[in-house]
Amino acid sequence: MTIPPLVPLGFETDEGYGDRARLGLIVLETDQTIEAEAQAVTHRLDGVTIYHSRIRMEPEVTRETLTAMKARLPEAAGLLPNAFGFDAIGYGCTSASTLIGSDGVAECIESAHPRVPNTEPITAAITAMHALDATRVAIVTPYTAAVTAPVAQRFLAAGLEVTGLGSFTQSSDLVVARISSASIADGVRSIVEQGDCDAVFVSCTSLRVLGIAPELETELGVPIVSSNMALIWHLLRLAGVDDDLAAFGRLFSSSLP
Repeated sequence: MTIPPLVPLGFETDEGYGDRARLGLIVLETDQTIEAEAQAVTHRLDGVTIYHSRIRMEPEVTRETLTAMKARLPEAAGLLPNAFGFDAIGYGCTSASTLIGSDGVAECIESAHPRVPNTEPITAAITAMHALDATRVAIVTPYTAAVTAPVAQRFLAAGLEVTGLGSFTQSSDLVVARISSASIADGVRSIVEQGDCDAVFVSCTSLRVLGIAPELETELGVPIVSSNMALIWHLLRLAGVDDDLAAFGRLFSSSLP
């Protein structure tokens, strides 16, 4: 038996996947949730593709482990190839973005992608509240008190009132990813009862909220916005994708403010 002669084949090229929008997403090493929720949304959109890069992160969520990611962000951003032609890039960590600062995160991403719009969950969430005309926000987090407080402070600094604040007080990202959706829904209900609010923010990209948000919105009468929902929505809008995806919640019917 011999190998037949190699036949040269002609070909043409097209835009490939993401001919409408290509999104980049930097995901924590320990995150088990954000990729599935991002893909659930982008799969509803023809021509929109999301590519992921991972960044090293210890399983324990502390101020020290979160801020240590700043030094790793430029390399993680650089693993998203410029040749792909990204329309927007996001960093998937709410608490680290809060502690490092939005400007610090943007600087790290821009070191690898200087002309690409970028965002992270805390900026995206505050932008989402403005898009929803929400000024009074109930906040649910999975973090320890030391990590939760700066998130609430960011909302206050943006001129938003925090009407209730609750946490599952977990420091392990591996545990947070396994908190049931039913437990998250119960937590949201209890924090909404603390005071009148215009919207709820569920912080942390590891918490599974996308699948329960529309039903909770109907029950409670206010928009439910998670870190993942805010980040995915903001990435789409920054990339010029303004489709109405109301099946995922009120936010996905909103344009940038």
